[in-house]
Amino acid sequence: MNMIRSFVVSLAVLWFADVSTAGDWPQILGPNRDGIAGGEQLLSSWPASGPQEVWTTNVGQGFAGVAVRENILVLFHRLGPQEVVEARRADTGAEIWSSEFPCRYQSGMSSDSGPRCVPLISADNIFVYGVTGVLRCLDVKSGDEVWSVDTWEKFSAPEGYFGAGSSPVLFQDRLIVNVGGRDTAAVVAFSVKDGSIVWQAFSDTASYSSPIVAEVDGQQHAIVVTRLNAVSLDPSDGRIRFQFPFGMRGATVNGATPVVVGDHLFVSSSYRVGSIWAKIKNNGTQLISSGEDLLATQYSTPVRHNGLLFAVDGRQDIGSATLKCIDPAKQKVLWKEDGFDYGSLIRVGDEFLFLTFGGHLIRFKADAAKFQRGQISNVLDKTPRGYRLPALSNGMLFVRDDNTLKCLQVGASNVR
Repeated sequence: MNMIRSFVVSLAVLWFADVSTAGDWPQILGPNRDGIAGGEQLLSSWPASGPQEVWTTNVGQGFAGVAVRENILVLFHRLGPQEVVEARRADTGAEIWSSEFPCRYQSGMSSDSGPRCVPLISADNIFVYGVTGVLRCLDVKSGDEVWSVDTWEKFSAPEGYFGAGSSPVLFQDRLIVNVGGRDTAAVVAFSVKDGSIVWQAFSDTASYSSPIVAEVDGQQHAIVVTRLNAVSLDPSDGRIRFQFPFGMRGATVNGATPVVVGDHLFVSSSYRVGSIWAKIKNNGTQLISSGEDLLATQYSTPVRHNGLLFAVDGRQDIGSATLKCIDPAKQKVLWKEDGFDYGSLIRVGDEFLFLTFGGHLIRFKADAAKFQRGQISNVLDKTPRGYRLPALSNGMLFVRDDNTLKCLQVGASNVR
């Protein structure tokens, strides 16, 4: 392993606090894995040319978006034969340290052979899940490897269509990973301390959907969408709380993250699968509705607001997409707006930021009555463009295409 370090020790106390603060985006889909940016406030308007570009840097291959915590941005990408983890100052882009790990993976389904999973940042560590299923824990201050586990080798997991692509979730002292291994190792919990196995459970291969942990009626649920199922596990011991079939065999993937709305679960996929709306009970689930009419989204996770879901319907690879506001409880589409590129959503208060595959950033109101579009800006110039998940931290929006990572000022910033 080749290690390059240039971090400034005198500022480490300021950058590496023990508690995540409002405005952090420390994992996939933000603080609570739901696409909601807590503690953020958008500027009332942006310049006509679009949000101010604060800094930009070149990047390598990879589908992974960035994570940000306490003004530390973590970039996970592929440079030649190495998977590279970089820590940078979020406000300036200045490099703090960089760690490299050998990677021989070559995708048979995509021109991109980089990592797919968004990093996860805790107070002391950074966790990355590489494209070949290697789970690594790094020291947040130095980038030194604390431990690693080759999950594909350990659990005989198949590589899937695009390699490993489900970002792990942290629960207390363990990482819960959608491994897809053999012999009841579809989901595995690893000790944060040393990478040892805490528990393993269920039988299925992995998906590209990332697990969540949610509390419903006093019970903790680790909810994972695997290749052909949706399953809830007790995060303390891996005991199955409920499961139901979800997905379709053949050239399909499950990519969107599950969403919990009160005591209900919403999961969605494209490829003729559609969505399921189910009530979570102590002894299982009650299926309320299923089908494609409400939503069938490829990988964009629906985002909650006042019990409703705002979502992108469609597939990136087969044409235009539709923005929707849906009421899952009433099984009703409240409004829809056609003619967009596929993309991803972030909610900030009562507004949404919609980053499209074509590189446009569209601002619209979280209005249940009708679509109200605000400003639209072209923020990415290269093709392909905006299919990596964006991140929003402390007023700064981080977007990347095949070659470039950009930091855009879209809201108020408190960094000094």
